[in-house]
Amino acid sequence: MYELRQTGRHIPMNNNPSGATYRFLECTVTQYMTSTVQTVTRRVTLRDLEALFEKHDFNAFPVVEAGQMVGIVTKFDFLQAFAFTTSQIVPHFDELMRRTVADVMTEAVVHVEPAAPLTRVLQLMVGLKSRSFPVIGSDGQLVGMISREDVMRALKETTREAQ
Repeated sequence: MYELRQTGRHIPMNNNPSGATYRFLECTVTQYMTSTVQTVTRRVTLRDLEALFEKHDFNAFPVVEAGQMVGIVTKFDFLQAFAFTTSQIVPHFDELMRRTVADVMTEAVVHVEPAAPLTRVLQLMVGLKSRSFPVIGSDGQLVGMISREDVMRALKETTREAQ
């Protein structure tokens, strides 16, 4: 037990791992993930994807076909379709909006397992600057999504006593 002197008072420091500030360390993805996930297929057009982003206010949709996740499409992927360089001619807007998710999605997806600790998810989010990750079960099936908001909710709930 250590003490901190502050304005003439001794404040005991609680280094007990079972204390409120340490409960977050015990949290897993399963406890805080969103298990009802809106998905899209490769055939969804960018026009329809734009409407889905607006309707659901999500930052990403897993791309699922035949029950397997084949990629993810994010708002960044969507916007990247409109980026151009001096060596690339910009297609007409309507032509771009007819493109499909298959044209812009990311196939190599960082994912987490349901039993993963939220501390690991937090490390990944900070390190990769990612907003969310798909949660993939041991059978390779998509079982949920874990987002920054989920991690923030876990931090708030587990440290409420300390506030």
